[in-house]
Amino acid sequence: MKIHLVHLNVPIFLQLQLEEALLRADKRNWCLINHGSPPAIVMGISGKQEQLVHPESRLPVIRRFSGGGTVVVDENTLFVTWICNSKEVNVEAFPEKIHRWTEELYKPLFVGHGFELRENDYVLGERKFGGNAQYICKDRWLHHSSLLWKFEQEHMNQLLFPPKTPKYREHREHSQFLCSLCEFFSCQKTFLENLKKICCDNFEVCSMTVEEAMETIGQPHRKSTQILS
Repeated sequence: MKIHLVHLNVPIFLQLQLEEALLRADKRNWCLINHGSPPAIVMGISGKQEQLVHPESRLPVIRRFSGGGTVVVDENTLFVTWICNSKEVNVEAFPEKIHRWTEELYKPLFVGHGFELRENDYVLGERKFGGNAQYICKDRWLHHSSLLWKFEQEHMNQLLFPPKTPKYREHREHSQFLCSLCEFFSCQKTFLENLKKICCDNFEVCSMTVEEAMETIGQPHRKSTQILS
């Protein structure tokens, strides 16, 4: 299967706009890798800001087009997105099937570190380093992840304790619940290169420039990504 691979370095709002365009206005299979963004809070499409974001937070709040929970992103967040046609990648368009597919795909990256999918999160041991969200449209789906290379406690404090949490969290605060990839890997550049290698080992990769991918944003399509504040 052919995958069109793009390595970005853009704000999360622009990344989400691009993802929505590639999902709705393009028919090809994509893998987007983005590293770093100006600090922001990103909520799922059904998230309620008053329940999730500290009222005195000054970070911009973005509502993405997919479901899932609320995350804080910044210059030390890594992002990986898959946009695929079910028949071509041979993965049924169901959330659990897609989650398990990505779990198997990423396992070689984390050998010896206790990596697994726990509920809808990526964890190392008992701590979360990656959050996931999905969008499914008939036989075409999107799975995007935010991975914490390193997180700032001050940014995490901008989030309220969510009303709904995964069971394995066991009411832990962010400082006990989360971990950073930099605790386990010494070089971000090497980690990203190994991520690309996984893509090359499993698919026929067609490398695309950022400019080539961005052309799709100008195509007519439904646009749900928005900045709330």
